[in-house]
Amino acid sequence: MKPKKIPMRMCLGCGESKPKRELVRIVKSPEGEISLDFTGKKSGRGAYICRDSECLKKARKNKRLEKSFSCRIDDSIYEVMENELRSESENN
Repeated sequence: MKPKKIPMRMCLGCGESKPKRELVRIVKSPEGEISLDFTGKKSGRGAYICRDSECLKKARKNKRLEKSFSCRIDDSIYEVMENELRSESENN
């Protein structure tokens, strides 16, 4: 039997390709709302980052999320995502 293929995604912060399950999905919903998606099941356009706040800071500095979603992202949204990442990593 063939081994199961592991889907790989690239982190927008560090640029490394990693298995999809190791990354956190950032989703832009059809309504234009941007949020973290720890389940990976929300509908909308997705981008991936590592479960590290440093990768989110790098993606923010280089405006990679804005390029990926083709829209401007407010600083308050980045702060909310950073807090969610921090609290999620503390829980695990």
